Amino acid sequence: MSLRGVLFTLSAAGLLILTGCSTGGPEFVAKHEPWRETEENACLAAGVVRQSPFVQTRSALGGPSVCGAARPFEMSAADQGRVALRPPALLRCPMIPQVEHWVAQVVKPMAQYYFGVPVVEMKVAASYGCRPRNNQSGGRLSEHGYANALDISAFTLADGRVVTVKGGWWGGERERLFLRAVHDGACGTFTTVLGPGSDSFHQDHFHVDLARHRGNGTKPYCK
Repeated sequence: MSLRGVLFTLSAAGLLILTGCSTGGPEFVAKHEPWRETEENACLAAGVVRQSPFVQTRSALGGPSVCGAARPFEMSAADQGRVALRPPALLRCPMIPQVEHWVAQVVKPMAQYYFGVPVVEMKVAASYGCRPRNNQSGGRLSEHGYANALDISAFTLADGRVVTVKGGWWGGERERLFLRAVHDGACGTFTTVLGPGSDSFHQDHFHVDLARHRGNGTKPYCK
């Protein structure tokens, strides 16, 4: 059995312990969750995500079968190309409209309000990655493993200024207010939002995803 195969099955809990995508990658625990397939298929069937110069379909993402998405997308920009994602993000269908909403309704207006210029680029620290949460071996499979998460570490403004999460969270007043507004606005868009105030793993970026938490999964976890 290869390193990418199943090491053993915990049948009572319905869990699998798998290795990461690459040889020697960290192990993670994964669980079959039918809602993921249901949500992705509903999004695809509704046609809310269409191919464009900034959103392209990908045939596959690689990794063990539990990782990836049925029909992943590569998103290189939001707001009709006005806000670049560098490097492009690999995401599943439900994430695309949420990223678009966050950028158009929160990130752009907050940049205009606090700096007088729009955001033209967001630095992608991570999108798809077949790995455990926080890269801690033996942990649950990260939402990144499902292409259901995005990490942003910096925002470039139209005048060339770069606001980093690491430097700006406790930086100048406008940077602090802008980043907190962007973080708080994400909480109304995504189900998980983590930033410098959450833990030591998120001191230099914002993590957003569409995981399900408690009950019907609609209540956000925002830290």
